[in-house]
Amino acid sequence: MQPSATQEPFLNIGWVDLLIGYWPVLVVSFIVSCIATPICRTIAHKTGVVDKPNEARKVHTKTTAYLGGVAVLIAIFAGIIVSQTSLIQSPEIFRHVPVAVLVGMGAIAFTGFADDAFGWDPWYKTAGQLVAAASLSVAEVGVNVAAGFFNSVFGQTDIGFFIGGYYVSVTYWVGTAIIAAFVLGACNAANLIDGLDGLLSGVVAITVIGLVLISAFVATSLTPEQLIHIRDTLPPDWLNTRGDGLTLTGANIVLGLSVLGAVLGFLVFNFNPASIFLGDTGSLLLGYVCIAMVLMLGERGQTHIVIAGLIVFALPILDTLLAIIRRKMAGKPISEPDSNHIHHILKRKFVSVKKTVLILYALSMLFCVLGYSMAWGHTTGQFRAYVIYIVASILFGGISLIALNAARKHEHG
Repeated sequence: MQPSATQEPFLNIGWVDLLIGYWPVLVVSFIVSCIATPICRTIAHKTGVVDKPNEARKVHTKTTAYLGGVAVLIAIFAGIIVSQTSLIQSPEIFRHVPVAVLVGMGAIAFTGFADDAFGWDPWYKTAGQLVAAASLSVAEVGVNVAAGFFNSVFGQTDIGFFIGGYYVSVTYWVGTAIIAAFVLGACNAANLIDGLDGLLSGVVAITVIGLVLISAFVATSLTPEQLIHIRDTLPPDWLNTRGDGLTLTGANIVLGLSVLGAVLGFLVFNFNPASIFLGDTGSLLLGYVCIAMVLMLGERGQTHIVIAGLIVFALPILDTLLAIIRRKMAGKPISEPDSNHIHHILKRKFVSVKKTVLILYALSMLFCVLGYSMAWGHTTGQFRAYVIYIVASILFGGISLIALNAARKHEHG
């Protein structure tokens, strides 16, 4: 991503000026979310799509509406629609949000809603996530992450072989596997951390701020030579509404600001004491959108930018990895729920839901700063990036040890 010595960035503007041009996306998605959320709350209560506090792990004490995810979905689409109009004068090199991403959002939201409303088998939700992953793969959104990995290891981006005259691209299929793993992991990570009022919606707000900042930074750093490379490696969108649009960084900005406005509007009703929950519709959807943004950062195969995006999303990832380790060590099925997630541990210590959530917001902000610093570090020198790697690893490891120790003590009384 580092500009060459002889080439200046294509966009002759700073990232702050770039983002200012997208304010209608944020405002519209926020307003729509504020309007749609109470409507969905009313519908949820009338139709019985609610969460009853019938399990010891649940913190709320009264019946609370689901369908918050439906309101968030509507608001996100409203922001994306605004970005397609004359209200947004974005650079012509920017693509719109890929249709593949929108198809994935629809598939995941549908299966999540079916589970909230009708209690579908969990395998149906997994099927929805795989459909979303397949959609990204067909459009090659994220496939170049594998190309970047192969380039760093083998010195070439496309590895494959011929079978009966047909070329089989190992790069493409490894990229597809990476996409599937990322989508499944992110959706379930978001779902697992959605355990306290306002926690997931606030963490996602912080996450997308970090991803939008990285996207804007990348967009204003791209040189004409790099844009040509993207044009030659990234296939056209299924619905090419952008003409000669090249880079997905603009799509990331639009998607991120749409999500930010949607979750901030929802957070008005979801912060403790919450009157409505995201449900599986919202938690799975937000996990998918976050990881789709991370994958789109790798459009040129720049794995370090993808890693930076994963660091921004590190809190849900860390909580999920700890849950897997914890249950494996205890000889329990990975799918078996428990009360030892990071938010459970902090709530036992601080009692207050609000204080626990705010502490986790602060931790998410720290990961956000580290992720952005990594993206910046790779343009100013490898040494700075390595320092960020080390700091992030120490933080990740330290939190893991503390959380596992606290969980062990809780299990053994």
